[in-house]
Amino acid sequence: MTTIATTDELDVTIPELDKVFIAGEWVTPTGAGTIDVVMPSTERVVATVPSPTTADADAAVAAARAAFDQGPWPSMPVEERARICRSFADELEARLDALNHAWMIESGYTRAHGEMINSGAGSAIWGHAIDIAPTLPWEEIRTNATSEVLVQHQPIGTVLAILTYNGPVPLMGMKVIPALLAGCPVIVKFAPESQLTSRLIMDAAKAAGFPAGVISGLAAELETSKHLVQHPGIDMVHMTGGTAVAKEVVEQTSQRLARTALELGGKSPAIIADDVDIDEVLATLVPGATGGCGQVCVALSRILVSRKRYDEVVAKLAAAFDAIKVGDPFDPDTDLGPLANKRSVERTERMLAKALEEGAVVAAGGKRPDGLERGYYFAPTLLRDVTSDMEIAQEEVFGPITVVIAYDDLDDAVRIANDTKFGLAASVYAQNRDTALEIAKRIRSGGVALNLAGCSLTEPFGGVKQSGWGRECGAEGILEFTEFKQILLSGAYSG
Repeated sequence: MTTIATTDELDVTIPELDKVFIAGEWVTPTGAGTIDVVMPSTERVVATVPSPTTADADAAVAAARAAFDQGPWPSMPVEERARICRSFADELEARLDALNHAWMIESGYTRAHGEMINSGAGSAIWGHAIDIAPTLPWEEIRTNATSEVLVQHQPIGTVLAILTYNGPVPLMGMKVIPALLAGCPVIVKFAPESQLTSRLIMDAAKAAGFPAGVISGLAAELETSKHLVQHPGIDMVHMTGGTAVAKEVVEQTSQRLARTALELGGKSPAIIADDVDIDEVLATLVPGATGGCGQVCVALSRILVSRKRYDEVVAKLAAAFDAIKVGDPFDPDTDLGPLANKRSVERTERMLAKALEEGAVVAAGGKRPDGLERGYYFAPTLLRDVTSDMEIAQEEVFGPITVVIAYDDLDDAVRIANDTKFGLAASVYAQNRDTALEIAKRIRSGGVALNLAGCSLTEPFGGVKQSGWGRECGAEGILEFTEFKQILLSGAYSG
């Protein structure tokens, strides 16, 4: 165990910083490459860890393959798998304080954000999955005029779960635990930025007592990640990430027709009807747009307002954005910490510059906050005079930029909302619930919230268009990791 100190008062103990986690055990890595853990709030290197190699990846796949082909996990009663996953969840929950602290160090999120996303949402998501797994229709007999058939859900095989730095803990409940419940061995491919949280998570997995080979975890860089995606021993790739990377993943998995599920980015709209009290709307709209410095796939990055109320709404939004305190994530008074890495700041700056060239105007933010000379900080930024054809209205920033677009009427608002390649989430704010529901039904996205921001992560969640394939969470998120199998019990052949 290693204690990483961030100040004299704040430290966290991280297990096995010199090891990698393969087949349920901490082992010595096969290579000599290393990865620096950079604290985004200070740009200081706080640890150096091994970089997992392709040989490490091969070992993890071989163990997962053996666990599926010869091990007890796929054939184990779902109640027993749920019991072990509950033990895993208990171990995660016992480490939540450390996980929240480690996340602050490695990715810059505030403690309040960690407590909401990890302690709150994470534990609810995996708790729900574990509770419902034994109740699902794993098999049923169907009788019709010609036959009697046993229909089964069987585990799809070995799973590569690709995670992002902005939610490694809740993704245990959205992706990893559902795959395990379905009977699939899992290799968890953490983001390179998740070196500390990944070790705490895998330490919990080791304590849970999974059979040999059922779970491995590698916080690997690009070469090893690509090797895993291409590996013939992987039956399914389940990825959270960006659309550009997803297209590369699909190219690789298509060569062997491996099942691929994708939870990708968004350019989520919030339609504000004229009948709302904007002060009431701001209570959820502003956190929904700026939470996590915009490093949230469902961030409400496009706010659609009628021309009649445009200036009024922009003024109130700008005041709310300017009131957000950006700073040290370890300061309890801080609302937003830094972005997770330097490339995120550079992408934000590049896309902001392009937006200004195209005619957008800064209403709030637009720069590094005053007094923060080090760290990957950028003020929450509101842009006005944005049109739907601008890059900033079409492409995901994954950073703290929100745009306000004017619409002519609600039909025009729906048209603008649907005018991107994405379709992950959306919000509709309207006093008339029937109006809000009618608008919601017309928006092409995987989820819509009425007079709220966000989504339910205990029911099926995912996107349409280039926001992804498949669904996570709820019963559907578990059964995503299964194949249908029919066993003909009696009846006539029908070929």
